[in-house]
Amino acid sequence: MQTAVVTGTSTGIGLATSVHLARQGYRVFGGMRNTAKAEALEAAAAAENLPIEVVEMDICDSASVSSAFDRVRRSGRVDLLVNNAGIGGASPLELTPEDEHRQMFETNYFGAVRCIQEVLADMREQRSGCIVNITSAVGLQATPNQIPYSASKWALECLGEALAHEMYRFGVRVVNVEPGVIMTNIFENSAEQTRYDKTSEYQPLMRRNGKIFAAGFKRAVPPEVVAEAIYTAASTPDYRLRWPVGPDAEGFMAARNKVSTEAWIEMGADLSDEEYNARFLDYFGISL
Repeated sequence: MQTAVVTGTSTGIGLATSVHLARQGYRVFGGMRNTAKAEALEAAAAAENLPIEVVEMDICDSASVSSAFDRVRRSGRVDLLVNNAGIGGASPLELTPEDEHRQMFETNYFGAVRCIQEVLADMREQRSGCIVNITSAVGLQATPNQIPYSASKWALECLGEALAHEMYRFGVRVVNVEPGVIMTNIFENSAEQTRYDKTSEYQPLMRRNGKIFAAGFKRAVPPEVVAEAIYTAASTPDYRLRWPVGPDAEGFMAARNKVSTEAWIEMGADLSDEEYNARFLDYFGISL
């Protein structure tokens, strides 16, 4: 039986992925910072007698990560790592405290790095394995009003692409899965890092960013769809690096080669809603 480690498994994509991988025959170790929140995952495992074990893991703490992987390795090698744990937030850069910006990178980027470095040597030596990074649609498109989050996911996108090159000769697969708006509680969890002020000079930017997510929610997909994409990306013989999930992520991916960076930047002008919405639909295929 192959072994998978999934981070951030108390809810949402991580929980759904743990269950889906276990159904496909993996023994799954579900990492979570606060194991008091393990009830949902443990209940799902018990309901179907799935081989899922909760392991305490704070990806922002090197000692915690090392301890968790030591525990996993006592049961055998790691065949699949899914870097899912992350945090979000939305506010203009001027209004974002530096420590909040750093925490976004500490979690979304360096948290993944810590986990990856725990498995690389073994995967290289065994000449097999897969690393899946859960990035984001905004890791494909630089997104105003979400600079710390978008930048941290861009960094993880870069890491995945470069690491895929480094590990290719060793038979280790690296993929980036880019969800759009998914029906999870990430927005509730990031409420303290999300700012909206009707009196701010940035109010039009804040409002439009909100409309983008509102449009995404109208077509949002459940976390189980992301879980299916993760399994397919890890197991298909037809390898590719990037796997957008959801219509908004697919729209951002399609725009990468048809919309110039300058054209996207120019949408920051003082446009009417009609003009902004028309451009957004043309560029990304998303109606606001």
